[in-house]
Amino acid sequence: MNDAATTDPEGLTIVLADDHVVVRSALRMLLESEPGFSVVAEAGTADDAVRYLRGHRPDVLILDLNMPGTPSLEAMPAMADASPETSVVILTMRNEPAFARRALGAGVKGYVLKEAADAELVQAVRSAAAGDTYLQPALGARLAAESHGGAGDRLTEREGEILELIALGNTNAEIAERLFLSIRTVETHRSHIQGKLNLSGRSQLVRYALDEGIIGG
Repeated sequence: MNDAATTDPEGLTIVLADDHVVVRSALRMLLESEPGFSVVAEAGTADDAVRYLRGHRPDVLILDLNMPGTPSLEAMPAMADASPETSVVILTMRNEPAFARRALGAGVKGYVLKEAADAELVQAVRSAAAGDTYLQPALGARLAAESHGGAGDRLTEREGEILELIALGNTNAEIAERLFLSIRTVETHRSHIQGKLNLSGRSQLVRYALDEGIIGG
């Protein structure tokens, strides 16, 4: 039996998911100062968010990217299964276009940086609830301008991201943390990259990335 809460037809219900209590409190104050907005639950992990989505079926989930336990984007399928009608807005400190691209690819409806939450979050929530996609304008401009060099013809998007991070000096563990992947997955991607490009060792990967314009000289 589902104990889903009844949604006010004139209002908009929201679940907050962030592992910092102070952040959630500030966001609740911001959102509930907006007429018609109601925060129905707060979650500290992605797994908790799934449970609250199933119980409340909110209009919008505001989701931090980086929380303990299951990575937020990896939990997206479970969230969609728990409440298919809920739109997801990412609120994060991660301002790299690669993260925004990955989030949009996972099905989120909004991507807002915490530094601009006061100005952007309410608009993002309203857009997401209406079924529209909202990307913070400054980040959207960077995302539109960003492009990989010739490697894009031979590597997948994820492989291109990993190649760039390798060339910039990141270890497998650092790449895994930045992209919310396991170290084993990064190692597999790295092996595929080297096989596709017929290269071995970081120095050859760096030279390729320089030649193809993936990183600056």
